[in-house]
Amino acid sequence: MSEVIVVGAGPTGLLLAGDLAESGVTVTVLDKRDGRVSNLSRAFAVHARTLEMLDARGLVEELDRTGVGRVTSVELFRRVRVDLGRLASRFPYMLVTPQYNVERALLARAVEAGAKIVYDAAVTAVRQDATGAEVDTTGGTYRADYVVGADGFHSAVRDALGQPFPGRSVLKSIMLADVRLRETPPDTLTVNGSGSEFTFIAPFGDGWWRVFAWDRRGDVTDDTPLELDEVRAITRRALGTDFGMYEARWLSRFHSDERQAPHYRLGRVFLAGDAAHVHSPAGGMGMNTGLQDAANLSWKLAAVLHGAPDALLDTYQTERHPVGEEVLRISGTLIRLAMARSRVTRALRGMVGGIALRVPAIHRTLTGRLTALGFRYPAPAGEHRLTGTRQPDLPLADGTRLYEALRGGRFVLVGAADLTGWDDRVRVVTPAQPRTDTVLVRPDGYVAKIFTGTPDPTALRDTLTALAGRPVTDQAHVAARPVIR
Repeated sequence: MSEVIVVGAGPTGLLLAGDLAESGVTVTVLDKRDGRVSNLSRAFAVHARTLEMLDARGLVEELDRTGVGRVTSVELFRRVRVDLGRLASRFPYMLVTPQYNVERALLARAVEAGAKIVYDAAVTAVRQDATGAEVDTTGGTYRADYVVGADGFHSAVRDALGQPFPGRSVLKSIMLADVRLRETPPDTLTVNGSGSEFTFIAPFGDGWWRVFAWDRRGDVTDDTPLELDEVRAITRRALGTDFGMYEARWLSRFHSDERQAPHYRLGRVFLAGDAAHVHSPAGGMGMNTGLQDAANLSWKLAAVLHGAPDALLDTYQTERHPVGEEVLRISGTLIRLAMARSRVTRALRGMVGGIALRVPAIHRTLTGRLTALGFRYPAPAGEHRLTGTRQPDLPLADGTRLYEALRGGRFVLVGAADLTGWDDRVRVVTPAQPRTDTVLVRPDGYVAKIFTGTPDPTALRDTLTALAGRPVTDQAHVAARPVIR
């Protein structure tokens, strides 16, 4: 029996599985597909905060190598420019790379760490009791201590639990096409909306281009046949040119919804990624938000399986659900601005947006939300005000960096302390520049605790037990899993 079952072998599920396996948790990934990584995925943007998390897993170099390019500024509505080059991060850009590159890197990592991947396993039922959860699939029944549904918009896990998915459709009949272009667009990402239509073009890097196109007047069902001429005509109206578009290898339609599950945790079952929240493609935040869900949940599951209090798992809801709400608001605002009907409204959005983004505080807030660098989690009462904030990378005395020290799914203590009993889960590092405080950084790169000076041994022990589990000198918890009531 696995300790955790992850349903869905997309980016969210694979990052989660890799994290758990690296933490010594036995994990099985169930996926209804046949194992082939599809090139039909919609995501192309990897934002700065996600790049930081992938850096903490040793995957950024490979993605940079296989990626199409770096975007340091994004132009919206032809008049509003968002400058990513000013981000306070090691990655002041957006990496453009097809989603399947991210999936392949995460799959290789998960398998190498020991995760078991089972394909052709469509979920038909989910049950849970006080000691675990069972998942029925077309290939058999699996049982684990915990189950995570990372199986997308049409989540079988969410449906099996009777969890509602309130919201609505925002855009209908969005057209997808993989095409060749005779002319190369001047920007790595090309996007514009005219009020009645919009088009987004991104490169695969192999001579093919992914086109998203939408026409307000073309409200048809998803199964309506699509021809290249329709995509070409909308692109010309939205962008002024179709860049010599020809030879489509794939054409399809889909609709875009704004929805969020009210509960990310239901007993021993959790929802992550598109199973928990979906929104418009505006801002390119979908895959990124799911990956950050996974990074938040993985270390908490590992900690509870190592003896941390079960209440730690409740913080997945309190931390990630508000982020999902904010992403819905941001993407919803962007898509509604792109869909503005009147010329006056379209002129105002460009003028007002351009002026507003010249104000540093407004620009910083917007880029912080788009890239997730600006999100923070609520600090517990009485804790330091920086608790729950993203910890930027730090140079260390040995010539390495903090995010390199995070690799392997460990906590990192920046300072000095005796960690006997937690050596397998916490790494002590010395900063290159002397500090007056000691910082405990969570495996997902957020501040867990700040101690003034050298930590009191008892306070440190209590903190580590609550966040990382019991020390290896106390292994009684292994035989007695916590009971969920």
